[in-house]
Amino acid sequence: MRAIISDIHGNLEALDSVLADIKSQGVQEIYCLGDIVGYGPNPRECIDRVRNCEVVILGNHDQGALFDPEGFNAGAERAIFWTRQQLETGEGAEERWEFLGELPRIRREPNLLFVHGSARNPLNEYVFPEDIYNQRKMERIFGLVERWCFQGHTHIPGIFTEDLNFLSPEEVNFEFRLTNQKHLVNVGSVGQPRNGVPDSSYVILDGDKITYRRVKYDVETTIKKIYDIPELDNFLGDRLRDGR
Repeated sequence: MRAIISDIHGNLEALDSVLADIKSQGVQEIYCLGDIVGYGPNPRECIDRVRNCEVVILGNHDQGALFDPEGFNAGAERAIFWTRQQLETGEGAEERWEFLGELPRIRREPNLLFVHGSARNPLNEYVFPEDIYNQRKMERIFGLVERWCFQGHTHIPGIFTEDLNFLSPEEVNFEFRLTNQKHLVNVGSVGQPRNGVPDSSYVILDGDKITYRRVKYDVETTIKKIYDIPELDNFLGDRLRDGR
């Protein structure tokens, strides 16, 4: 049994609440699908927490902090440059840089694939719910998956089936049995939900059963921290209230 988290985005309050919930479920093994940093006010602390995970892969915001952000909007780019400044200073800076710099883009296990974006482009490709209507795109992605692929990046939790359906957590009552059919499982976001729900989202994988967990956290504390940092747009805090 393992927990799979993604898209923390420097939101320490959300991450600590999710880690506490994982512990309460008796789960000790945690996989993180990237984007530890970006947008949020606590990149250092979030990296320090995630370093204890069993598996961590690289996200596009993590890479943006390491190198130069590509394809980011102005607000996200400013946040990345501020994040980089934070990671270049303070006690433990060298260890954090080394940790980020050594993260893989993909993790393969028998029948399992773990990526940030997609099987076709692990770092940057978005797979949105409406892509079920893009048969060519989905067939190419599913063609690269042995059986089950876990991913993040869109911050929208849900399950893609090989026969081109998308099932939200609500539609399956937050539990789903994976079958021999191929599935893509988006675990949602810890620190920047965009499914209209402000609570953090993550998944517990137990054999062939996945369970979506929703976790409340102190949103207003995170928002205030963002407001207090001039380099972070207030919008990055405002949208946390609505999960958008």
